[in-house]
Amino acid sequence: ELKMKRNGDIKSFFRNYEAKTRKVAAEEQPEPDIDPPPVHSDAEIGIDIDPPPVYSDAEIDIDIDDEAPRQPSPQHPHGRSYNIQRLPPDPGERIPISDYDVNDQDEVRRRYIAKNAVQPYAHNFEVKKMYGKNRHFNFVWFENYKWLEYSVKYEAAFCFVCYLFKGKSNGGPKGDAFVKGGWKNWYKPDALDKHEGGINSIHNKAQEKYNLFVAPQPSIDNIMVRVDKEDLRMYKARLTYSLRCLRFLLNQGLAFRGHDECEESSNRGNFVELLKWLSENDEEVNKLVLNNAPGNCILTSPNIQNQIIECCAVQTTKRIIEDIGDDHYAILADESSDASHKEQLALCIRFVDKSGRGCERFLGVVHVANTTSLSLKDAIQTLLKDHHLTPSQMRGQGYDGASNMKGEINGLKTLIMNESPSAYYIHCFAHQLQLVLIAVAKKNEPCLWFFDHVSYLLNIVGVSCKRHDMLRDVRAQKVLEALEMGEIESGSGLNQEMGLARPGDTRWGSHFKTNMHIVSMYSTILEVLDAIGKDPSQKREWTRIRGVAQAIESFDFVFNLHLMLVILGYTN
Repeated sequence: ELKMKRNGDIKSFFRNYEAKTRKVAAEEQPEPDIDPPPVHSDAEIGIDIDPPPVYSDAEIDIDIDDEAPRQPSPQHPHGRSYNIQRLPPDPGERIPISDYDVNDQDEVRRRYIAKNAVQPYAHNFEVKKMYGKNRHFNFVWFENYKWLEYSVKYEAAFCFVCYLFKGKSNGGPKGDAFVKGGWKNWYKPDALDKHEGGINSIHNKAQEKYNLFVAPQPSIDNIMVRVDKEDLRMYKARLTYSLRCLRFLLNQGLAFRGHDECEESSNRGNFVELLKWLSENDEEVNKLVLNNAPGNCILTSPNIQNQIIECCAVQTTKRIIEDIGDDHYAILADESSDASHKEQLALCIRFVDKSGRGCERFLGVVHVANTTSLSLKDAIQTLLKDHHLTPSQMRGQGYDGASNMKGEINGLKTLIMNESPSAYYIHCFAHQLQLVLIAVAKKNEPCLWFFDHVSYLLNIVGVSCKRHDMLRDVRAQKVLEALEMGEIESGSGLNQEMGLARPGDTRWGSHFKTNMHIVSMYSTILEVLDAIGKDPSQKREWTRIRGVAQAIESFDFVFNLHLMLVILGYTN
């Protein structure tokens, strides 16, 4: 057998030779372009490492709460239906900007910017135990960080400008802390400074986009077209005159537009006609409005009217909210169907202003699908959130006596008190007292007899317009005779025209008003009944008319009339 000197047999020689050949070939062959395996960050694979890594200024620092893990906000899938007119006000419930249609995103931004960041100073912030100490959100941060806002529902802080302008491609996996889920580590306020970061941080880039969006820089074309100061002055004056007319119509509750607003129409609607009247009586106004205004800046179109009306509503509501400030308030609510048979809920706010006076202000009307207590509660809370009023400020609630309102188990007042224990329910005292007085009075036989004959009287006198006119004419003649004889005084608000309206048990002033008019028109009523009783065309009713006339002239009727006038006067 053939042997090698030092390396053993011939087989080992060839094995060594082949190994050297493969090594040389590997050194001469270029390395292929193979991407290294992906390296995942700790946040992507869900591994918590203590201490957390240090990020650059451009990244967002999110600290993990070891004792109480943060609850993420609800995820909104792409393509979810939405309503731009009713955007969710709570930062934790907002749909990501990128999930809106591209054509709607700027409109969504404008609406949120108009409402400003949600900063509920008066909210009772949740207290959490962190590392052995009680911690909670500090409202002073609102002053130091204008972009900071707070979710009352999720008890978490968010960044207003990052939500509006951050975008999906900016930042790493930790860049969404102040947009999704929210920041809750109150024991590390330096995270707010880290979120702002340096000049090129994600937040500052979003802030720059926000500033440009709010006050956009003019384009080259706009810079070249200089607006003359005189044109600007005329435009402001024209807008002022239109606004004055609109405010007058709004204050009086009058309609704005007419059926035909063309220039050939004899009546172009209240707004145009009022502006026309103003121009006819003021030469300065006439130089600027209607036919003397530029064709593209008349400021009378329905769209312009609606925009100015909306601005007036926004400014009025804003002033009401400013008057409330951080003080407590109570709510007054009632629902009713409109002319189109849609159920509408009206909400009023009652509060004490800075002068110590009680004020009631109308806040808004919202459509409700049904009148269940849960639907009404959701509608009220949504309306309050839209105006940045927190339930913790509520100290009272007032409704009618319906079961869905004052029910002890599932009533509206119970549902609200479960969330706001200090919002005590108060039924309308005047309404209650009225119902008690009427119920007690009708249990008394003489009073029941009196109210029955008042009803008979109203059926006779108010059955037709002809008899109403008779009552009005006789009343006017007696007033003239009394004035000539000096028995009554004349003056503003005196001796006005009266009628006999049918009272209602739920209208606490109606019975008193009817009794008062009967006392004032007693002789007139008797004269009208006598005239009707002598009318040959009313033979069928003679017996009933004469019976009512005899009852009215009786002592019992007159006594009960004056007695009920005194008693019902307490609820007037």
